Amino acid sequence: MQVKAHAKYIRMSPRKVRLVADLVRGLPIEQARHQLMFSPKLAAKPILKVLESAIANAKNNFSLESKDLSIMSIMIDEGPTIKRFMPRAQGRATPLRKRMSHIRIAVGIDDKKVEGTKSIKGTGGIKSEKASEPVKSPKATKEEKSVKAKIEKAEKVAKVTKTSKAKETNN
Repeated sequence: MQVKAHAKYIRMSPRKVRLVADLVRGLPIEQARHQLMFSPKLAAKPILKVLESAIANAKNNFSLESKDLSIMSIMIDEGPTIKRFMPRAQGRATPLRKRMSHIRIAVGIDDKKVEGTKSIKGTGGIKSEKASEPVKSPKATKEEKSVKAKIEKAEKVAKVTKTSKAKETNN
């Protein structure tokens, strides 16, 4: 489940806002909040404001805790451009394009981070209950298989050395 928030017509260039958005894309909420609070870029302030709005939406509308949330997606779209002209030398004028941005943030619970829970079918993954057994990732099972294989190999080597020592004592 993704909880969304957006801000439109922010008077900053989308290119500059995207630089800050790339810093926090995919981070857990607390890390993203700290990155934005201490970033020297001016674009961090409106992104932080939208992030706080998305967190408030998740808490109030869906009863989610902020510690479980992470940024699922953040998009910076271009808004309308205000066109002005600046007088230049010899009676000329050059165009000024004052660009605007639309900021969209979606936060949600990352299923990979929530271990030992399974989502209830039909709820979109919001509600969860404790699973009878912890959910094992495929990576863990591969590691377990390799460890088991190494243990079996070591046991075979130990048997061979025991039988060879037994033969030497009998001779």
